[in-house]
Amino acid sequence: MTDQDILTRITQLVDREHALRSKATSGELDPGAERAQLAELEVQLDQCWDLLRQRRARIDQGVSPEDAQVNPVKQVEGYLQ
Repeated sequence: MTDQDILTRITQLVDREHALRSKATSGELDPGAERAQLAELEVQLDQCWDLLRQRRARIDQGVSPEDAQVNPVKQVEGYLQ
């Protein structure tokens, strides 16, 4: 997976987020479902951004970005705790 692949995935997730919010605003989606789906999207986005940061850090260190891996949800979501 390249940086561009990750950025494309991020764009797709953000587009899904906007679509969900539009559906919720128009009443097509109940608030509970919106919250659940948005929470899942946020986790996926966090993992993508984390992977992109790892890749870029590896490049800055002069090592292969290909060895960067998606970190588990618990790790990514626990960075600020």
